[in-house]
Amino acid sequence: AQSTDHSSTDGWRTPTMIAFLTHLFLVALLFTGPASSERENSPPRKDVVAFVNVSVIPMDSERVLENQTVIVRGDRILVIGPTEEVSIPENAVLIDGAGKFLIPGLAEMHGHIPPPSSPDSEIERVLFLYVANGITTVRGMLGYPSQLELRERAKRGEILSPTLYLAGPSFNGNTVSSPAQAERRVRDQFAQGWDLLKIHPGLTRAEYDAVANTAKEVGIRFGGHVPVDVGLAHAIEMNQQTFDHLDGYVEHLEGDKGPVDESRLEEIVERTKAADAWVVPTMVLWETILGVADLDAMRAFPELRYVPSSTVESWINAFNNRVNKPGYDAGAAMNIAAARMRVLKALNDGGVRILMGTDAPQQFSVPGFSLHREIVRMIEAGMTPYEVLKSGTFNVGWYFEDKDEFGTIEVGKRADMILVDGNPLEDIRNVARRSGVMVRGRWLPETEIQERLDEIAASLGN
Repeated sequence: AQSTDHSSTDGWRTPTMIAFLTHLFLVALLFTGPASSERENSPPRKDVVAFVNVSVIPMDSERVLENQTVIVRGDRILVIGPTEEVSIPENAVLIDGAGKFLIPGLAEMHGHIPPPSSPDSEIERVLFLYVANGITTVRGMLGYPSQLELRERAKRGEILSPTLYLAGPSFNGNTVSSPAQAERRVRDQFAQGWDLLKIHPGLTRAEYDAVANTAKEVGIRFGGHVPVDVGLAHAIEMNQQTFDHLDGYVEHLEGDKGPVDESRLEEIVERTKAADAWVVPTMVLWETILGVADLDAMRAFPELRYVPSSTVESWINAFNNRVNKPGYDAGAAMNIAAARMRVLKALNDGGVRILMGTDAPQQFSVPGFSLHREIVRMIEAGMTPYEVLKSGTFNVGWYFEDKDEFGTIEVGKRADMILVDGNPLEDIRNVARRSGVMVRGRWLPETEIQERLDEIAASLGN
């Protein structure tokens, strides 16, 4: 992982400090196990696919369109209409949608991709785990040199992958030592073609401002963490676009000490909304890092069979070492976790735009599978099923509207969809009841998904 300044001068304390100290290190652990035997390529995509007699949840509003036929040609949605009114091309592959629901593909807006130095089979494994769970878009938040070619290969359909939007190598206390260097680094990453800039702790306010001002000048997004020398209020003023992990909010509200001050919470929510900022909560992972999650329950996650056993063991050791470390404050950790839940509800209720993200791969956060746990936690924080789905579909298409058209089921949009066996607007857990996934027009039935997952588990000896 990228090196980051974790010195005491950055002002982090007790559970919050412990959380971030492990964050970047653990990102790399999933990439250190044996290579999987994932196939090099998916079978060729059929040019025309028709979902027939399906209920469509387009996510342009909270509604269900019943008895629809959706026709896909190439990587675009070509036709949507009542089944009795739509003429299906003779060469189309027919998918029976009776009793099923078609929703847009979901997004991982704080994800990670193995570095180019990883074996091809390892990169393919991680990308497939995303796709297998209906994640058809990933915003990679820790870039590596030469990783942009992977983004282009995914876009061309040469590998089975979500569409990738990638942050460049991190801006932090070890990679930036002056405002002038920060400015040069922004210009370099913009010229190289990265989609956004990633902010980590350790930047001085002057260095941060140089990043923000230069990013605005050249026209590139920036987001991620809030350096302590900067603070949440100033980061909002400087138009940081995304605040990942709710970073800065608990510190601003002193949530480690107990229930947050509601008037201060209301004020910072209003400032966030007025700045048109976005928030990526990553609730489940950060409860794990804080040490308030149930270790026994996490050790029983069935998706751990798709992770090298050595990596799982390192996750267990990291968790135990953290909560048993002298100075660990369990009470403060619980306060922070509770404050995060309150902050997410307040941000959502206040109209701040939420983006779905889980920070996978990370400890006990397996790509794709982590999303199913995250969406349940978002419901528990007070969001509705529609609001949760919107954070991973419509909102993501809105965020990336300058890149492509996707995030809803509409004619002309990118053909990223999930066919599920129950209505997720009634029960969010129905997102996991898949009949198949379509990514950029390529249809993967659930039987094929499960076959590939079994191959991955077998290759890892699980």
